[in-house]
Amino acid sequence: MHDFIVIGGGIVGLATARELLATHPGAAVAVLEKEDGPARHQTGHNSGVIHAGIYYKPGSLKAQLCREGAQATKDFCTEHGIPFETRGKLVVATNPLELQRMVQLRENAAANGIHVETLDATELKRREPNVAGIGALFVAESGIVDYRQVCVALAEDIRRAGGELTYGVQVEAIAETGNAVTVSGGGKSWQAKRLIVCGGLQSDRLARMAGLSIDYQVVPFRGEYYALPESRRNLVRHLIYPVPDPSLPFLGIHLTPMIDGALTLGPNAVLGFAREGYPRLSVNLSDVWSYVTFPGFWRVMRKNWRSGLSEGRNSLFRSRYLEECRKYCPDLTLDDLLPREAGIRAQAVLRDGTLVHDFLFVETARMLHVCNAPSPAATSVLPIARMIARRATGAINT
Repeated sequence: MHDFIVIGGGIVGLATARELLATHPGAAVAVLEKEDGPARHQTGHNSGVIHAGIYYKPGSLKAQLCREGAQATKDFCTEHGIPFETRGKLVVATNPLELQRMVQLRENAAANGIHVETLDATELKRREPNVAGIGALFVAESGIVDYRQVCVALAEDIRRAGGELTYGVQVEAIAETGNAVTVSGGGKSWQAKRLIVCGGLQSDRLARMAGLSIDYQVVPFRGEYYALPESRRNLVRHLIYPVPDPSLPFLGIHLTPMIDGALTLGPNAVLGFAREGYPRLSVNLSDVWSYVTFPGFWRVMRKNWRSGLSEGRNSLFRSRYLEECRKYCPDLTLDDLLPREAGIRAQAVLRDGTLVHDFLFVETARMLHVCNAPSPAATSVLPIARMIARRATGAINT
């Protein structure tokens, strides 16, 4: 009998297990992951940014967790010898409307306690000669890291604290009784006083498997990246981001230096036809069926069909993708866009068509399902893990 079982070996599941061991020394904690190692899905396919938190509503939980998490992530990396760099981010306005939106962004940053610097076009050009814009915000605290390395370090901390990590376990059944929760898969079973599910792309299926009544559906959105050739890696030094359009559900394409020296372009956000199919044109009919039969999906499509068509065209035609990027980096050419593996975002959608951009938990006496851990979950993961662990400990002594 374990005290806790955590399903999911992504960054949220691993950080949660580590936090449970830290706050309950000697507790029996097991992590079950269906892949052969940690961070194989959303965590291992993101852009590796340590966000400062300028986009989030002042006073919101996301703003607070991002601020705490950014510093906690840097401290964790320093403690564990994981390379990271605080390069700083430039949010670039390319037209007068974006310049107006930049004002609100600056006010957000100030309310969230984040220092930003306002640059005019001349100063922007001085700092980044290859970037075009009529103004920018410089966010000095933004950084880059490889979150896969963070996950490896989290897993090592779990083992050192006496926790168990079991890979290659495809969960097939979850059953809760008055005394315990039983998790079965691969001909084996595990029991725990408390189960925490950090299922990411499979969170809705795991919740239904556990017998929960849920009113959301995971819809996969592909984030497609390009890598720039080695000869172009010095094109920019900072992270280069567009000013977000509040009418669009996702942020937009950006230029991101990676901690391994690469320079990437992306991601876009296009509807995916497979939850875990990273190669281009991947299709899983079961995954598609699960969302096309969900009413909320069609409500989302009705609200966002124009942006959906635009993203689809950008995905199909590199020239259109390039056009989006050349708004702020006009020197880019088609030859600069080299293939790079995509990421897939687990977008929770409610039955009424609402895109869930906040935390979504479903709880029973002995189970806590983390159904949605919103971006920037990787940056915020250590305070998120503390929050999850506090919620999950209610039944530890019952």
